[in-house]
Amino acid sequence: MFFSSKTKGYFVEQTEHTIVLARTSSALAPMVIEELRQCPVGDAEALSTAMQDIQAKGSPGGYMNACCGVYPARRLVRRVALELKKVKEPTYFPDLFTNQFRIEPDKYTVHIISAVDGTDYDVSKNTGKEVLFCGLPSEDIVAVQDSLLAMGFYPEQLELGSVSTLGALVDYFAFTKSKTPTLVLEIGTDMTHSYIVSSAGVEASRTIPQGLDAMVPIVQKELGLKDEESAKKLFYSNTFDFTGMGPVLVKKLLKELQSSIGFYEVQTGQSVGQILCTMLPSKLTWLDSAIATALGVGTTKLDLVPWLQSRQITVPDGVAPGGIDVRFLGLLSLMTTKPAPSHAVVAEKKD
Repeated sequence: MFFSSKTKGYFVEQTEHTIVLARTSSALAPMVIEELRQCPVGDAEALSTAMQDIQAKGSPGGYMNACCGVYPARRLVRRVALELKKVKEPTYFPDLFTNQFRIEPDKYTVHIISAVDGTDYDVSKNTGKEVLFCGLPSEDIVAVQDSLLAMGFYPEQLELGSVSTLGALVDYFAFTKSKTPTLVLEIGTDMTHSYIVSSAGVEASRTIPQGLDAMVPIVQKELGLKDEESAKKLFYSNTFDFTGMGPVLVKKLLKELQSSIGFYEVQTGQSVGQILCTMLPSKLTWLDSAIATALGVGTTKLDLVPWLQSRQITVPDGVAPGGIDVRFLGLLSLMTTKPAPSHAVVAEKKD
């Protein structure tokens, strides 16, 4: 079995809808981004073409050795203010998993990091009160690795994309000296992961049990379509302008978001001033503005190139004709992560 050359860096992000790939001049900064590609999930031909375009000339066949960012449906990324007097009690964390997170502790692989700077949380030293619990079911780690291998990627390093993206945003807001708390949304098919992020760290998190598919029945009703399947195809196709219907489509989600924002603002005295949707498929990016308008806040405008330069990552002209925007944020966050980060789930080699 052959693996592609390690002299180059290869990065892959897989969301529910899109696979984004990059080749860089080296695996670690300083680096130059040499190629960027993206394709829909499930389109084997488009993926094969993208992988051929990405791999450096003269690379051996076989798996592409890559740092991979993934978003498993059952991922856990939750911010918690620990009760420091209780953390050394043997039942404290199991009770937290069972009663607050509603997960079975023995079936999950979980790591605890600082919600401020992403460093390891040390239980013995009580290193900070505000933390992020990051993890996923242990069986999902195997399933994700198998899926990546089946597509031709060897996950040399496997990360929860949510964690690396949130870390990149905290760093970006610090770099731009932004003081505005930002609502960051990962709107999936069935679930929405909501975070409030600033240069001070990840300040709030919530999982909302509704996503894009919850909008399909509303599309069917509003347009008088005969069945949900027809509504779903139309909704995801971008052949109809849904912007005018935006307020109706996001109404249920909006109630949950307003509740989260209201609680945060009462607790902190700060106002959420903008939103950023990081994982919307290209044909549904209008939802970002629809939600922002409904909430009465702005959309986040990212100028990523200067920030990347500050992290010794060079983006040559023409490498992304459409511009370096939020579509590439998750992928770029993998490049800005330091070697062997504590919050990464490192893929084990299989025989």
